[in-house]
Amino acid sequence: MKKKGQVTIFIIIGILIVVLGVLIYMVYPGIKTTINTEQKNPSQFIQSCIEEEIEDAVDRISTQGGELEPEHYFLYKNEKIEYLCYTNEYYKTCIIQQPLLKNHIESLIKDEIEDEVEACFDSLVESYEEKRYQVNLREGDLTIELLPKRIVATFNHSLTLTKEGTENYEEFRVVLNNNLYELISITNSILDWEAKYGDAETTLYMNYYRDLKVEKLKQSDGTTIYILTDRNNGNKFQFASRSIAWPPGY
Repeated sequence: MKKKGQVTIFIIIGILIVVLGVLIYMVYPGIKTTINTEQKNPSQFIQSCIEEEIEDAVDRISTQGGELEPEHYFLYKNEKIEYLCYTNEYYKTCIIQQPLLKNHIESLIKDEIEDEVEACFDSLVESYEEKRYQVNLREGDLTIELLPKRIVATFNHSLTLTKEGTENYEEFRVVLNNNLYELISITNSILDWEAKYGDAETTLYMNYYRDLKVEKLKQSDGTTIYILTDRNNGNKFQFASRSIAWPPGY
């Protein structure tokens, strides 16, 4: 009987706690507001919605020589690695294939994520409309910038939320911590060496950039695979070059 009495007391206490919580939530609207503000704001919503899509695009571009769909490539370990400097002749230096590599990659990322950006903003509008907000979204331009130690996606969208007051958002930004900018700068330097002299001295880069690993892998047809890896975060960029190739047997 004593044990049954204790169980009954615990049940009653549990019911009282639940009822008290419901009453507080209903009686004090300020608590509701606090709970709502803990949810993602529009900027956080867009960041979490689109950042994985950008990361996936960057990973593919970085492992495929600056292309999403390589067309002129060397197949290395089942990966298509685009030639960024190439000649099909023997004894001659290569010609750089993408003189504006940074701009090219920014454009690729932009094209790749545009559909997902539209879907994310549609989801954002829908989520606030479900909370009985009046939503006004005006779409603007999308820009991608490779900057030192980061990638920035800027959406010039204007969003107005109205519900017991008005909130305005004039611009959205998604920022990724990534040093693709630095890796591309080093890539361009290596390509200049390949185009002028047919080869690049990779130890010079590793002596200057202590956190950088540069691999230069010669292939039998005269192709060289360069793999640049940041030792701290594992970010890498790899590409192919064919310069001053020698005929078979030499």
